[in-house]
Amino acid sequence: MMANRREFLRSAVSLAGAPFISPASQGPPKKKVAALISEYRPNSHADVIVGKILEGHYYAGQAREPGVQLVSMYTDQVPDEDMSRELSFRHRFRILPSIREALTMTSNTSVGPRSLAVDGILLICEHGAYPYNPLGQKMYPRYEFFKQVVDVFRETGQAVPVFNDKHLSYEWHKAKWMYDQSRELRFPFMAGSVLPLARDPKARVPLGIRLEKAVLTWEATFFDAKDSYGFHALERLQSQVERRDGGETGVAAVQCFQGDDVWEWTGKNAWAEQLLTALGPKRTGPLRGQVKDPLLFVVQYRSGLEAVVYRLNGYPTAQSFAALEAGKAQPLLLNDERGDGSPVSLPPDLRTRYRHNHFSAVIHLFEQMVLTGRVPHPVERTLLTSGVLAALHESSYQPSPMYGLSMQHGTHLSRGRLIQTPQLGIRYQVSEQDI
Repeated sequence: MMANRREFLRSAVSLAGAPFISPASQGPPKKKVAALISEYRPNSHADVIVGKILEGHYYAGQAREPGVQLVSMYTDQVPDEDMSRELSFRHRFRILPSIREALTMTSNTSVGPRSLAVDGILLICEHGAYPYNPLGQKMYPRYEFFKQVVDVFRETGQAVPVFNDKHLSYEWHKAKWMYDQSRELRFPFMAGSVLPLARDPKARVPLGIRLEKAVLTWEATFFDAKDSYGFHALERLQSQVERRDGGETGVAAVQCFQGDDVWEWTGKNAWAEQLLTALGPKRTGPLRGQVKDPLLFVVQYRSGLEAVVYRLNGYPTAQSFAALEAGKAQPLLLNDERGDGSPVSLPPDLRTRYRHNHFSAVIHLFEQMVLTGRVPHPVERTLLTSGVLAALHESSYQPSPMYGLSMQHGTHLSRGRLIQTPQLGIRYQVSEQDI
C-alpha cells in the first residue's frame, strides 16, 4: 500500500540526510552529477532533461542507458505537482537544502575543508514562480545559481563541467560575468537552447559561405513569450549565421517591431519580403491580417550581415531559414526544424516511451562533455544570443523620464527603439565538429 503523504515526506527527509547508496551496476563506476533546478514538475525542463539521466534516452537511432549517475539535487521551489521527492526515493539520489551542499554532499562544517563530490553540474532554471521586470523578462535566477556554483569552485579549488539550460541571464552584465568566470576558472561550459542541437545536420548553412541577408521564421502557438521562445528562435538563427565566412564578429545594433509595424518595416525592405516569399508560406494571401500578433527581431551584425527573425503564429512556412549569398541570385533555403535526419528522431512506436525526445540531444552532449571535457559548440553563441535578447527587450520599452524603469510608468513600444550594442563585439569561430 502506498505510504500517505506525511509518511512519504518523512522518508524523503530521512533519505536527504542519509549517505548515498549506489545502485548495483556492471563495469566501472559512472561519473556523478548534480542537478540544480528551479522546479521539477511534469513536462518542465527538469523533467524532460534530468528524467533522461534517470531512465535513459534515445539518440542517433539507439536506445541508450544513462551514461552518468545523478547523485544530488537542489530544488529552489517545490510546487504541488513536484516530482523530485518521489524520484529521489525511487532512484536513490539525495535532495539537499542548498547548492553548496548539493555539490559537496555534506553540511557538516566540522569535517574540515570541503571538496567537490560530483563530476558535472546541470543548471536548469526555466520554470517556477518568479517575477517579471518592467521590460517583460522573467527573472529566472540562473546567475544566482551559477554564482553559488562558482563560490564552491573557489572554495574547494576544484571545477567541473557545467551545463546551463537556455540563455545565461536576462541581464547582460550578469550573463557576461558568468562567461568570464568560466574562462577564468577554465571549466567546460555548455549552454543554450536544445533546438540547434536537435537539428538535422544536413539543414545547416555550409561552413564558410558569404552571407549578406538572412531570415528565420518561428511559431509558438501553444505557449508564447518573447523572452522564452524568442531565445529559441534567436539561437537557431545564430547557430546558422555563425558559420559564415570570417566567423562571428558580433552584433552592432538591434530593433524590435510588433503588430502592424512588422509589415511596415517589411514593406520598406524588399530583401526581407523576397526571402519570406521564398520560404513558401503554406497559406495563400497576404501575411498581414493572417498572422496573430506578429513579432520581428532585426539584428545588424558588425560584419555587415543583416538578419531578421519573424514570429508568424498561425502562418507556417515550408522552410524556416532563407539567406542571400554574395554573388548568387537564388536564396539558400533550409528547414532547420527537427526532421527525420535528426539524431533525436524516433520510430513511431517509441514516441510514448521517450517523451520530448529532442532533449536527448542535451543529455547526450552533456554526458560527452563530462566524460571528455569537450564542449560541443562555443559558449560564445549563447553569450551573444543572451545579449541580443536583452537588447531587444530594451528596444521595446521606453523608460519614464521621471521614474526610469517602472512597471507603472514605462511605455511598451510596437515600433522599438534602435539599440546600439557596443558590448556585443563577441568574436568566435566554429568548425565542422561543432553542433
